[in-house]
Amino acid sequence: MFIIIALFIGFVTALAGSVAGLGGGVILVPALLFLSDHYQSFTWVTPQKIVGISLVVMIFTGLSSTLSYFKHKRVDLKAGFLLLIGSVPGGILGSWLIQFFETNHFALLFGSVMIIVSLLFFLPRKPPSKIVLKGKKRIVDLNGEKYSYTFPFGYGFLLSFTIGILSGLLGIGGGSLIVPALILLFRFPPHIATATSMFIIFISSITSATTHIYLGHVDWARALYFIPGAYLGGMCGAFINRKVDGQAVEWFLRILLIMAGIRLIWQGIG
Repeated sequence: MFIIIALFIGFVTALAGSVAGLGGGVILVPALLFLSDHYQSFTWVTPQKIVGISLVVMIFTGLSSTLSYFKHKRVDLKAGFLLLIGSVPGGILGSWLIQFFETNHFALLFGSVMIIVSLLFFLPRKPPSKIVLKGKKRIVDLNGEKYSYTFPFGYGFLLSFTIGILSGLLGIGGGSLIVPALILLFRFPPHIATATSMFIIFISSITSATTHIYLGHVDWARALYFIPGAYLGGMCGAFINRKVDGQAVEWFLRILLIMAGIRLIWQGIG
């Protein structure tokens, strides 16, 4: 039964995570916390093991979806590499900090972050012409429609380091923070933001997972069963993302973050 559940969770979390550029940790983490409270076969779950498994699984989610996004030229490589410069050391620091958290505190912090980020999508946005950012201007063509946005290097680095810490600490791959930041702060088209996020998640998850492996947080006997479903789900999610418009991606992201946040805050309080 555990094997079937692991394969299913791996597929669903990667599918949803790839569509929204979150990596899947935002679903996998609360799913395992929920199962640990209701099923005897998941009593082994601890915050450290959850994050370790989540980051290992996201390596394969990120790999499959990134390959698909690359094929259709939706990854902003320059922005992606800049964000990695800050997110990699931040992820290592966050991975080290997780050992000081207990389950309830961990769930409460995770849920609060998700709710705050999701609410930002409902704030009124200034028209692009009224937003002044210093940085290299990008112009992309998506399905015959041109999009223009600017990515400031200084703000990008500070943002990526902060996101890296939360990524390693919460096991969310940073995508649940990277995508809203790119869309809301830097006016990235949602499709470019999600694709670039999955590229960052793939690279940063390797470094964060390595730290968790060194600290002994990865239960390999169980983690391996999540990987096949995650790889397949990542490819399917990237395919679905290409078929829907930007507004649909944003709404999917909002709903995903709110649902996960409410569930974790409830568990943390209880």
